[in-house]
Amino acid sequence: MSNRARTSARRKAATTSSPPSEPAAAADFSASIGRVARRIREDLGLTLANVAEQAHISPGMLSRLETGRVSPSLETIVALAEVLGVRPALLLQEVGDEEGDAQYVPDGQGLEVVRRGTKRGHTYHLLAAQRGPRKVFEPFLVTLTDKSEIFPGFQHAGTEFIHILSGEIRYRHGKESFLLKEGDSLTFRGDVAHGPERLVKVPIRMLSVIIYGGGEHD
Repeated sequence: MSNRARTSARRKAATTSSPPSEPAAAADFSASIGRVARRIREDLGLTLANVAEQAHISPGMLSRLETGRVSPSLETIVALAEVLGVRPALLLQEVGDEEGDAQYVPDGQGLEVVRRGTKRGHTYHLLAAQRGPRKVFEPFLVTLTDKSEIFPGFQHAGTEFIHILSGEIRYRHGKESFLLKEGDSLTFRGDVAHGPERLVKVPIRMLSVIIYGGGEHD
């Protein structure tokens, strides 16, 4: 082989190398969700191709999800749950399942999920997930970066608490609007339409905790 051919081969190998693996905690979350989804699918006697088609994802993507090689978005979890005929929370039943009750999530390693209507690089990192179909609470670390985005009105069961870690945001809840700055907090009913109205000073980082009364929710 000529020197030019060897150089070309080395360059090709470098450009096709495997991407760096995701953090261990996120990989564990992904594997847990995929394991539960696959078990439910097989228990129902459904094929991978059939479930993928109904959930509007590719069979290859579903296969990678079931084997824990990719982290599913919140939208994908909801779509899969609908096809499998279960609550979305059921797919999270083994996430964080340890011998004890404590869950440790290092900085930046929470499971990243996607909320409906947020497409401009905003991130929602799930910081803890409980075993079983009934959750007591869900804590998220939220990062908002794009001032131009128009957010939908979110609604969900339970009560939500948000605390602004940095930045400044105008947040609406029903007919009310609140200007929240670093260190401010807001608690409100989740079943009333709510969400960011205007990102005043970005980036905005806030802690969002949803508390579910009695666990009666999807």
